[in-house]
Amino acid sequence: VQLVESGGGLVQPGGSLKLSCAASGFTFSSYAMRWYRQAPGKGRELVAYISSAGGRTNYADSAKGRFTISRDNAKNTAYLQMNNLKPEDTAVYYCNTVRGSVEYWGQGTQVTVSS
Repeated sequence: VQLVESGGGLVQPGGSLKLSCAASGFTFSSYAMRWYRQAPGKGRELVAYISSAGGRTNYADSAKGRFTISRDNAKNTAYLQMNNLKPEDTAVYYCNTVRGSVEYWGQGTQVTVSS
């Protein structure tokens, strides 16, 4: 199983970024996907969830109305569209999936929101 995040960077407050998570080594369309983030000095926080077929999504309160999780099962890729970014969104963002009792993580992509 391999998860590779991309799309992070430096953005001004109010700006947008779209993160991607390219998956391989498993049947992507059979598994839910999650995006987490970890800010400096803080624990890892669940940001968004999407079911295997994409029909169900859930968001942390901090992400509701600003972030959208999606997936393209034909491309084995999950996305996190982030709009109206705030400085408190600064963190390393990770994608995640769970197969049985085993969690898999990508290496993370840094998002920095600063003027």
